[in-house]
Amino acid sequence: MAAVSGSVGPLVLTLGEPAGVGAEIIAKAWSALSGQAPFAVIGDIRLLEAQGVPVREIGDLSDAATVFARALPVLNHPAPAPIEPGKPDPRNAAVVADWIERAVALALSGEASGVVTAPIAKAPLYAAGFRFPGHTEFIAELTADAPYAGTRGPVMMLTAKNLRACLVTIHVALDQVPELVTGERVARTARVVHEVLRRDFGIARPRLALAALNPHAGEGGALGLQEITVLRPTAEALRAEGIDITDPLPADTMFHDEARTRYDAAICLYHDQALIPVKTLDFWGGVNATLGLPVIRTSPDHGTGFDIAGKGIARPDSLIAAIRLASEMAARRAAG
Repeated sequence: MAAVSGSVGPLVLTLGEPAGVGAEIIAKAWSALSGQAPFAVIGDIRLLEAQGVPVREIGDLSDAATVFARALPVLNHPAPAPIEPGKPDPRNAAVVADWIERAVALALSGEASGVVTAPIAKAPLYAAGFRFPGHTEFIAELTADAPYAGTRGPVMMLTAKNLRACLVTIHVALDQVPELVTGERVARTARVVHEVLRRDFGIARPRLALAALNPHAGEGGALGLQEITVLRPTAEALRAEGIDITDPLPADTMFHDEARTRYDAAICLYHDQALIPVKTLDFWGGVNATLGLPVIRTSPDHGTGFDIAGKGIARPDSLIAAIRLASEMAARRAAG
């Protein structure tokens, strides 16, 4: 784990869906990371107290660093309705959104060095009127008016081991993907990824691999024209800007061990094109990061785990990896 300079504030974690595994994996992550870069949690302190680790309520995020070595620091923000593991209650949906909003505000103010979000359940949020597809879009809205020196996202990046897979489209039906894969979207995604790899990952000359949309990269037009009409011209234009990016490559040969040594990030065109290789490489330890925003945000690459909530068996691997990645990104961004 990269060392974080003393000028970098603590991370702030959001508790996520109260009826899910968020409290459990956060408590386990604190046990695993105690003595390393500090973080504090925004959420209902009662859920964390029930996890069997020492917990301390703090009034200000600046107290997190001194508390962290001895107890899990919590900015207490209670949920209004009773919480039963595995059974989400729409009456708690508003407070779940409030936790995220409060965390983002702390990051925008500079009090927090970054935000790590535990999983949320979308159905109870939608039932309560939440109008965003998920964390990524909500955080983009919350940071829309904040200054940002770079190409603005959001771009979703999934990472595991030595693979960084970045998405042009995210949660859309497969039959909508071809019309959404435009030169503008591909170019914006590539610019965001290129800039973030330099600034937040310390890669001086990022190498990007562009995935094709069609089998065999379209087979010269026999299996689709997007590679000819959209992807290759966009790659050529990006190279003219100084971005090192390949022409569209057949996705079925992009992700094996040797292929991954040839690039620093893959630009993928749709959800499963990115997530299948990431989850195959490291099902338990993958991380979701949002790129191209004024705040650093990461998240475990899994859901709320309603089926195992309250049983004490949830694995914290992905959350630990998300905390480590956010800490490393924050350190590099602070170093300038």
